Amino acid sequence: MFIRSERLFLRPGWPEDWAELHALFDDEAVVRNLARARWPYRPDDARAFAGLPQAPRHPHFFITQPGAHGARLIGCAGLVEPDDGAEAGTVGLAYWIGQPFWARGFATEAVRALLPVARTLGHRRVVASVFADNPAAARVLAKVGLQPVGGVHACFNPARGHDAPAQLHAIDIDLAGNCNCTGVAPAAKSALIRAA
Repeated sequence: MFIRSERLFLRPGWPEDWAELHALFDDEAVVRNLARARWPYRPDDARAFAGLPQAPRHPHFFITQPGAHGARLIGCAGLVEPDDGAEAGTVGLAYWIGQPFWARGFATEAVRALLPVARTLGHRRVVASVFADNPAAARVLAKVGLQPVGGVHACFNPARGHDAPAQLHAIDIDLAGNCNCTGVAPAAKSALIRAA
């Protein structure tokens, strides 16, 4: 599966991507904001991730930026198995952007492109957990329609080696393409409807 957005191309990872992945992701400022990655991030970790097979209902993508000299890797995004206890029809959302590409709107664009895929695969609710000391990630989720639900909870962070405060964000999507979440950004709604 491939996704094209205005500036980005999301594609499956290939084993030969491991070195470019490691060079970009071997950054504690990035890894410390993720709930599933460990630090230090080693070349073998990058090889393993680049070689992961695609799960039919939980695809993951390398986010690339096409240019005159080919496409360069700028991050990753995907749909993941939610934490235990999630209701049926719920899928987790995970993403990261390499630090050289922060503050350019790439995360928002990639996540916005991924939401219609979640709906197409039959997921009815998309959730993402954000660490409290990462307000930029919360802003990305708000721009695409995910809203905070519940209070702050402790989430174990392997890179930090301890629990850190986090908040769950969610958006409900019905299979007709309508968002049932109040306050959803109009651009997020239209993206979901266009993909129908």
